[in-house]
Amino acid sequence: MQCDSTHRVEQPAFGEAVFDLVRRTACELPADVEAALKRAHDEEELDSTARTILALFLENMALAREKQAPLCQDTGMPLFFVRLPPGLSHRALRRVCEEAVARATREEYLRHNAVDPVTGRNSGNNVGKGFPGVFFEEWDDDAISVALMLKGGGSENVGRQYSLPDDVLEAGRDLEGIRRVVLNAVRRAEGKGCPPGILGVCIGADRGSGYVHSKHQLLRRLDDVNPDPVLAQLEDRILREANTLGIGPLGLGGKTTLLGVKIGALHRVPASYFVTVTYMCWEHRRREIRIEADGAWRFTG
Repeated sequence: MQCDSTHRVEQPAFGEAVFDLVRRTACELPADVEAALKRAHDEEELDSTARTILALFLENMALAREKQAPLCQDTGMPLFFVRLPPGLSHRALRRVCEEAVARATREEYLRHNAVDPVTGRNSGNNVGKGFPGVFFEEWDDDAISVALMLKGGGSENVGRQYSLPDDVLEAGRDLEGIRRVVLNAVRRAEGKGCPPGILGVCIGADRGSGYVHSKHQLLRRLDDVNPDPVLAQLEDRILREANTLGIGPLGLGGKTTLLGVKIGALHRVPASYFVTVTYMCWEHRRREIRIEADGAWRFTG
């Protein structure tokens, strides 16, 4: 089975599908993100700075789609989230993702972003140690799902992790404490990270898995509803309250500071209670494809 599966991954059509995922993610925002930005534009005051900024965002989106050019000069770090059937080679899949990223860099859909932190050298093709990020999960399906998120550096810099209780913020190990620290992360980001932003939040876990799970939350559609009613209420409350802070687009004031809040929870050890916040900029570049066992593929998100 492993030989057949690996051969399947190495077929040219498979690599073409993953390359197209990279290209389209860099150039086109998902429909739910575009719809949220349009609603935000319409809700801002006429002739306001916020409305003008959002109008420019919408114009930028239209031009990028028309010209098939990157939405932003910071094309970010590619993060692949792969769900696959048992027996498929992770190494072969990682190689396909790396080759798709390198090709997208050559064809100028991605900027050269992979920098060695010790030498300061840029790899020149967006491939390096741990770059791009590729995360795997097995599932009971013959198809392969590949979701991609391009995570810009500016938004990544304003992510936060809190350890509760937090005496300074008077945040305990409860829903109120979570609310306090997440809103604190929004206040501390202010105009950095290119708001209006989208938050991916993980409650619990350890420090490392908390950041990964918070990024997983950003794969959810903006218009979905959390299956946990408690978390759904918390998401809604934080979103409403964040949008009363007046930070607004690019931090220049307005009604729209966040476009969405997505919260997940993982079990923790008794001694630790982490709340991890990953911040995504308004250009929430994510896409997903499904590749069937016969090689046919389609975008699913």
